[in-house]
Amino acid sequence: MRKVEPSEGKGRDSLNKAEDWIEEARKNKNVSAFDSCISSSYMIMFHSARAILFRDGIREKNHFCIARYLDKYVENDLLEENWVILLDRIREVRHMDQYSLHHNATEEEAASAFNSAKDFYNRIKKLFNETEKS
Repeated sequence: MRKVEPSEGKGRDSLNKAEDWIEEARKNKNVSAFDSCISSSYMIMFHSARAILFRDGIREKNHFCIARYLDKYVENDLLEENWVILLDRIREVRHMDQYSLHHNATEEEAASAFNSAKDFYNRIKKLFNETEKS
């Protein structure tokens, strides 16, 4: 991670991108494109969390770093730890789904990822609106 110019505007743009991914994931789920739903659901979470980094003036170098940055919000009692654990879990599921030759997402996995991602988006949006840049 590295410091960059803080940008509430880019943070809001990232939240808007997460909203776009919500619709994309919904479409994927509805047409039984479960692998794509997993990836789309992760993108909801990625862009939601990235909004906090943009606002705080942090640029991540990889996806793993995003959750590690959110850990500081957990340490300061501004975010519940279960959200960071969820982000890590869905990131790992998406990684396995994308790169494994032997994994196909099930309808249940896709639905769970989608519902979790929507909940994550709502929680991070609330965090974004309730906290000031660090």
